[in-house]
Amino acid sequence: MKGILFLTAAVLIHAQINHASLIVKGPPKPIVAGDKVTLECYDSDSAANMSQVHFERSSKFSQGWYRLEMERSYLGRLCSYRYFELTLEDDRLLLTTYGIPTYMEGLYRCVSDEDALSSDNSSTPLSVTVHYMHDLSFTRESHNGYYNRFFNSMQDLRVPLGSDVEVNCSATASETPEYFWQKEGSDWILPSKTLTLREVTPQDEGTYTCTAQHPSVESLRRSRSFTLTVLPEDACWYQTTDGRITLTAAGAGMVLFVLVVLIMAFLYRRVKMRQAKGPIDDHSQTKPIYKGSMESLPSTTGDNQPLV
Repeated sequence: MKGILFLTAAVLIHAQINHASLIVKGPPKPIVAGDKVTLECYDSDSAANMSQVHFERSSKFSQGWYRLEMERSYLGRLCSYRYFELTLEDDRLLLTTYGIPTYMEGLYRCVSDEDALSSDNSSTPLSVTVHYMHDLSFTRESHNGYYNRFFNSMQDLRVPLGSDVEVNCSATASETPEYFWQKEGSDWILPSKTLTLREVTPQDEGTYTCTAQHPSVESLRRSRSFTLTVLPEDACWYQTTDGRITLTAAGAGMVLFVLVVLIMAFLYRRVKMRQAKGPIDDHSQTKPIYKGSMESLPSTTGDNQPLV
């Protein structure tokens, strides 16, 4: 009995001594999409064989952990560019990602293959967040999506005198950005994503710039501007931005209508031409003609051999 207890204690002590205290570290600054990122895995006790250690990843969309070596070989068959590589330097396993995409954010850990049967053979997971911010887009309040699609591509807003102007600025980002508006040549700043101008006058004309600032990454900042032009009261409707959009939509609709009419006319003409030609009967070419038959020409002699 004492021998069994001694052997059990020895095994536990040996496992505790040889257990790899693996640690995963990431870059000290926030990660931005497109950056070169390096994760390092090392053993704090210097007892693990790092050549027997591998990285694993678990994103928020996946179920379970996956070896990155397998993912690398899978990507290698699909494209010639590899997003990451694994290297072993100075008893440290390095995972280097080139131009990290947003879908590679998630949890990372390193696992020892030597202690595969142990429940404590992996490091504490490291959460990797990839920050990003897309370009700004403009939309006008009280306008439908059709008008806003055209307005988003314009840089000049032309409205009649006394009109109300509401322009919304937005950007898709990893965290909700902070927005503010500025007018060129003026020192006022509007901390809002919506610029609202009531009953505009010629003094409201100018260039307005919306800036979106990422709350966690100072380098992630996007800006976009538009020019406001106030037209006189007697200006024609087609001089306004809404009028230009209406004319553009009407022109596109007219072109589409003409194309449809032309296609229908072409198809109708082809059908009429086929009907005018009539059906083609090819059966007469396969029927043999005999001398003396009703289908043959008059002849003084007859036989039973076909001419064709």
